Amino acid sequence: MDRILRIDMGAEGGPKTTITDLGEYAGLGGRAMTSAIVAKEVPPLCHPLGAENKLVIAPGLLSGTIAAMSGRLSIGCKSPLTGGIKESNAGGQPAQVLARLGYAAIVLEGKPADDTLYKIVINKDGVSIAADNSLKMKPNYDLVEKMKQEFGEKICCISIGPAGEMKMNVASIACTDMELRPTRHCGRGGVGAVMGSKGVKVIVLDDSGMTVRAPKNPDAFKDANRRFVEGLMKHPVTGQGLPAYGTNVLTNILSEAGGYPTFNFKQGSFDGASKISGETQAELEKKRGANPTHGCHRGCVIRCSGIYHDKDGKYLTKQPEYETVWSHGGNCGIDDLDAIAMLDFLDDNIGVDTIEMGATIGVAMEAGIARFGDAEAAIRLVKEVGQGTPLGRILGGGAAITGKVFGVERVPVVKGQAMPAYDPRAVKGIGVTYATSPMGADHTAGYAVTANILKVGGYVDPLKSEGQITLSRDLQIATAAVDSTGMCIFIAFAVLDQPETFQALLDLLNACYGLNLTGDGVVELGKKVLSMEREFNARAGFTKDHDRLPRFFSQEKLAPHQVTFDVKDEDLDKVFNW
Repeated sequence: MDRILRIDMGAEGGPKTTITDLGEYAGLGGRAMTSAIVAKEVPPLCHPLGAENKLVIAPGLLSGTIAAMSGRLSIGCKSPLTGGIKESNAGGQPAQVLARLGYAAIVLEGKPADDTLYKIVINKDGVSIAADNSLKMKPNYDLVEKMKQEFGEKICCISIGPAGEMKMNVASIACTDMELRPTRHCGRGGVGAVMGSKGVKVIVLDDSGMTVRAPKNPDAFKDANRRFVEGLMKHPVTGQGLPAYGTNVLTNILSEAGGYPTFNFKQGSFDGASKISGETQAELEKKRGANPTHGCHRGCVIRCSGIYHDKDGKYLTKQPEYETVWSHGGNCGIDDLDAIAMLDFLDDNIGVDTIEMGATIGVAMEAGIARFGDAEAAIRLVKEVGQGTPLGRILGGGAAITGKVFGVERVPVVKGQAMPAYDPRAVKGIGVTYATSPMGADHTAGYAVTANILKVGGYVDPLKSEGQITLSRDLQIATAAVDSTGMCIFIAFAVLDQPETFQALLDLLNACYGLNLTGDGVVELGKKVLSMEREFNARAGFTKDHDRLPRFFSQEKLAPHQVTFDVKDEDLDKVFNW
């Protein structure tokens, strides 16, 4: 993994490829790689859909090895949704395959002069790029089927659906799972719109004939991986809760804690939570012959992705994640799992972020475009996005734009990006992360739910402002580093609670690269990544005043605890004082 593949989509005479060594980007992977390239090479004031923006696709430092959980792919650019730097990551097969092909990054540069659509194929023999306008407006599932027919079953794909081609702010980039289904998405920030602006519909990867990446110290690496897996398996969250119920295990927990945003963030619990909970979902999946326990890529041992069948026992979608069940469920007052699963399928097929899409529909419901609880209306609205109707185009702009168009005051966004499934008034640590992350409102940027709700890595009272700044800061630093390794963020549960599992992770990195990395080195990597991202945003025009939640969170009390978000602005400004 010692090469960077650059593809100039705007080159005279058609797209041109250049392969370089890592140069100044040596030692970086995943989010560190994408943010470093974007921060150095993209003008912060450029138009996100213009030729100056770049789309950077990077596997993590451990991707392509036998290390468990190392299959996250990072995609970075200047975001059309936030106007700032963006890194969005997903599981699936592409990170492992791209790393085994020897590429530390793919950089899509420039912009075609016309609306020709391209497919890129990368295998052991090199890179080929072909115009293929027959792919125009194909949804992701149909697109992948066509690629399978053309290139065989041993491929994986990185693709956009119609939303990406229409350059919508909500557009995601799909990554195929082990069964070649486009179910894992780099969803946040409109990265799919940037891929669409480059004229790239799909990148087909095939690592046939390539071997697993070899670590510098194979014996130490194998031993570290064994200890790492043991740690994951013995932790109650990664070894029991997530495999049994998927991420949706959180629905009952958050609703009971009063931090589950319901009816577009009007209240903190949902009467229909038990109907759409992870426990109910897993029971239904097993009853229909599906499986709540499934890995999204080779080497996944937590296996939280799951499979969801319809009433006839036929595959409908992957198991809807907690964020999706919330955004299309409780947030919109919908307590029908089949409707939520259909919305999940439509989102994946059209290529939109389920969090942004569900939050946007919640805002539209607040505006009276549909009634809260009307599942059929929600499905119709998502279909309009895929069709690019005038209303669909508005909704495809995201929650912030939809709120402006329809005059809605309660719009739960930071830096233009919609909040995920935790109300910051009742889970205040996540509120600090929402406010201050360079990415806009993003739960994964510093998942304070660990200590606030799950009591993992200690406990910080979610209803009090004390301790939340330090909690969010530490988690944002750690997450930036983990996102650079290619590791799934869910390893954090075991790493935070088990010092020996954290040591095993360090040992994996050291054995792979011949390093002597310590915990302090991980912290420094995280700080370096965050500093690059914040510097880019500052040059793009962001100030401390952008590190704030919408005012209604400090003014409207949230039931059932009757709390507001009361972390002081001057304290929010101290998050990155290290």
